[in-house]
Amino acid sequence: MRLMKLLYLSLFSLLITPCLLPAAEDPYAAQLFKQNCASCHEVAAAAPGARIPTVSVLKAMTPTAILRALESGIMKSQAAVLSANERQAVANFLGTAITVERSRDEITNPCPAGAGWKDGPSWSNWGAGLTNMRFQAAKEAGLKAEDLPKLTVKWVFAFPDTAVLRSQPAVYRGRVFVGSQDGSVYSLDAETGCVHWTTTVQAEVRSGITVAEVEGKPALFFGDSSGYLYGLDGATGKQLWKLRLDEHAAAKATSTPMFYQGRLYIGVSSLEEALSVAPAYVCCSFRGSVSAVQATDGKVLWKTYMIEETPKPQPKTKRGSPVMGPSGVGVWTAPTLDTDRDVMYVTTGDNYSDPPTPFSDAVVALQMSTGRILWSKQLTAGDAWNSSCYLAGKVNCPDSDGPDFDFAASAALVSLPNGRRALMLGQKSGMAYAIDPDRRGQILWQARVGKGGTVGGIEWGGATDGRNFYVALSDVAFEVSLKPGTNDRLYELDPKQGGGMFAFRIDNGRRIWQTPPPGCGDRRPCSPAQSAAVTAIPGAVFSGSLDGHLRAYATTNGKILWDYDTDREFKTVNGVPGHGGALDVGGPIVAGGMLFATSGSAQRNGLPGNVLLAFGLGR
Repeated sequence: MRLMKLLYLSLFSLLITPCLLPAAEDPYAAQLFKQNCASCHEVAAAAPGARIPTVSVLKAMTPTAILRALESGIMKSQAAVLSANERQAVANFLGTAITVERSRDEITNPCPAGAGWKDGPSWSNWGAGLTNMRFQAAKEAGLKAEDLPKLTVKWVFAFPDTAVLRSQPAVYRGRVFVGSQDGSVYSLDAETGCVHWTTTVQAEVRSGITVAEVEGKPALFFGDSSGYLYGLDGATGKQLWKLRLDEHAAAKATSTPMFYQGRLYIGVSSLEEALSVAPAYVCCSFRGSVSAVQATDGKVLWKTYMIEETPKPQPKTKRGSPVMGPSGVGVWTAPTLDTDRDVMYVTTGDNYSDPPTPFSDAVVALQMSTGRILWSKQLTAGDAWNSSCYLAGKVNCPDSDGPDFDFAASAALVSLPNGRRALMLGQKSGMAYAIDPDRRGQILWQARVGKGGTVGGIEWGGATDGRNFYVALSDVAFEVSLKPGTNDRLYELDPKQGGGMFAFRIDNGRRIWQTPPPGCGDRRPCSPAQSAAVTAIPGAVFSGSLDGHLRAYATTNGKILWDYDTDREFKTVNGVPGHGGALDVGGPIVAGGMLFATSGSAQRNGLPGNVLLAFGLGR
């Protein structure tokens, strides 16, 4: 009887502990985190290339957002060993409550009832067209290079529960569609920022937004960090369908879907490369793939893996770690469509484990109608790497220990002056390329812009106006120190390395100009690296930086025409406290005389933020 009483009192004390102590001081929750989560999230601070949020990033989120990730988001499988009370305790321990609260169904600053669609220019997918040039012509842009010094902020929208913004918005028929870290998707009026509707999905909106007409009605499509692809009604936000693109627990949908004639073409990547930092994890079993999906109902029409062989146990590494493979070759990028030839081109990631395979770090051409692989061109061979390679013991690092020079940038298809065609490429190796899609990827020219690296080189992609290829350089660097009293390495962003803009002729690769980064000054933490996707209009090219600045460069000589510092507080149209930060992943978009950009990225200890900025010409 006494034993039962003691057990009851112990259980009761655990259950009421969160109520008696501040959440951040709950020893039971701290123990749960230490036992179940710390091996990845604390290690992430010592592995800056790992795509795992550090504890500091988690503490910038609300308990609600963390609980959603544990119960239905990307951490669902890892949190399955915890009870509902334990998951709530961990969420309360990590999360930080915000002062502005809202229910999921609440809409702040709603648009007038009955507001309809408007006619006007759009930027409705990743690359402003099927060929991913990331170029908006003068009529659709509504902005000229000489207008840019007059750009001012017209309105700002802030996202709750957000420290990192990685999804690129879309503009379509007078509305801006944008997704956020807490899984919310918003339809906003492009002129005023009022809200037409908001819908919350399962996890962080990770891909860019694509909008298209389906059966005569606007619909939007995007992927989340849990690997789901969604179709939503563009007028109401109602879910049309939901599809898990791959059954692997670590799958994620970073690839922005490309729409053409009723089909969506989309790739799949994964978080498994980062999970390898846990010593007990046996790496790896994910295979990247590309699928064609019916836009009306989410039916998969075909699926092609980038590794033909199913992963199986391999010989142990030289460090004695068990291995699965071949693995990896995720598709992070939006496909590029060559509709006249029934061909699509995708760029691919590295292998996660040995043995390396031929489609990693490559451009792969597939038949759009069937998914059959037509040819491939590998730009870096033998690149097997995972996040464990950062750590001192390299427990799960493949023996190949490759440079991690995969592609995060889509190919851009252009016509050359001599009548031939080219695919313009930017790679994390720090190389820019032009290859011939009609000669199985023959290299036409190549040019180095930086040294490259895990988060270096050309990250999320360049832009081309059909004359030049414009690329921004990441080459993020870190200052390394030891944690006092330990041998643990600490990484801080290096404020003096990385960044720069480059322009090359598309026909011969001759460098037209190079503009160095202005630098961080006294701002800390800070990096001058420019990893976000680049955007071009006639006469100007836009690039966001991890230092919080959004800049426009003259396409003729690289002179900075306009520079806006987003690292500041903003008054927002929806009343949520707003602050800008680092600019990363999705690039700015331009349509109808407006420029839209998201600001905020606490990744790799960078500048957090939570805003969508809408710029227009001042009066």
